Amino acid sequence: MFSSGGDSMKQGKNEEIKAYMGEDTSFDGSLSFNGTVRIDGNFQGKVTTDDTLIVGEKGVLQADVEAGIVICKGKIKGTVYAKEKVEIHTNSEVVGNIITPQLYIELGAVFDGQCDMTKNGKKILKLVHEEDNTAEML
Repeated sequence: MFSSGGDSMKQGKNEEIKAYMGEDTSFDGSLSFNGTVRIDGNFQGKVTTDDTLIVGEKGVLQADVEAGIVICKGKIKGTVYAKEKVEIHTNSEVVGNIITPQLYIELGAVFDGQCDMTKNGKKILKLVHEEDNTAEML
């Protein structure tokens, strides 16, 4: 299934892929795992891990994802929370909100949502204060 010399066996934190969901498969439910998992099929539900989730080129997730690292090469629709980072690669699509300390988006990728990269969840402050309309005009 994988070549021994290429990088297809190792992803994320240099861990081997522990599970693989092929492109002709569908799953509806909750997925919890340790290690690196790659999804190239259709998945609906919720994903929870402290490790790496890879959504392959043919992968389509309609799910809320909570992971250490999320690598998207396919499509994700839902909220993505990553403790370490989120990568959105060329020709991939994420529709939904992302919460992560690091976000990498390649040219040609689509991200439609909001991103929170603050460690404490505080909202972004306005850098420009609104001018007082009652100020005197010179």
